[in-house]
Amino acid sequence: SVSMFLNTLTPKFYVALTGTSSLISGLILIFEWWYFRKYGTSFIEQVSVSHLRPLLGGVDNSAPSAASAAGGDADSNRQSVSECKVWRNPLNLFRGAEYNRYTWVTGREPLTYYDMNLSAQDHQTFFTCDTDHLRPADAIMQKAWRERNPQARISAAHEALELNECATAYILLAEEEATTIVEAEKLFKQALKAGEGCYRRSQQLQHHGAQYEAQHRRDTNVLVYIKRRLAMCARKLGRTREAVKMMRDLMKEFPLLSMFNIHENLLEALLELQAYADVQAVLAKYD
Repeated sequence: SVSMFLNTLTPKFYVALTGTSSLISGLILIFEWWYFRKYGTSFIEQVSVSHLRPLLGGVDNSAPSAASAAGGDADSNRQSVSECKVWRNPLNLFRGAEYNRYTWVTGREPLTYYDMNLSAQDHQTFFTCDTDHLRPADAIMQKAWRERNPQARISAAHEALELNECATAYILLAEEEATTIVEAEKLFKQALKAGEGCYRRSQQLQHHGAQYEAQHRRDTNVLVYIKRRLAMCARKLGRTREAVKMMRDLMKEFPLLSMFNIHENLLEALLELQAYADVQAVLAKYD
């Protein structure tokens, strides 16, 4: 009976089925966009985390935070997942020089398991590409960004630097191994030197094929990230005007790369300088 049913279907049925599914998908996409604009989160993700995940096995408690171990606040452990909302921090504190310092002082872990997953996804998106396996140092770093253990990531970065002057390896060490902003800035300057060389080489080859274009896009992301972090180091070390100039130059050089939220770092620096007219101009352009 099933085969008879399938044989009686005409091409018009498949056209109607495709059109109907496309219409429903478009309506879902429009609703998701409206819901995200209004509430700042995905409706489907919220429903899956709040309702479907408990039915499929409950909340993952395999990685308890150091805060619950040290503080002993039982109420926070019973907090519903739906009440937890993670906002991306435009300041993006340095994991080694600032987040770890907070852990040393208070005994509490400032980064949640979800925060770490977001960072890992960003690192793999911005700092890797499909051609990394052709270069030994980049292949090591591609695995390092997926590594959960901080010490394993740091060891992999040192291993990559033994093979080549790898910009992403310097980035990882500046983010996680450096214990002060001064050390982080020094490593980022080394990363800048290596990143500029890779960017110039890939820029000449970007039109030779899809893989070269992907590599150039990755090298561009790395270069922008390094310059942004150097500007943030300058601000944290008291050189706020220098940081503002670096951010403005970076936004002029790469005006389309808005995913790094450089304008939000610029706003913080301008507010620190009490340059309220400049703050208003930036808001008018990027809000």
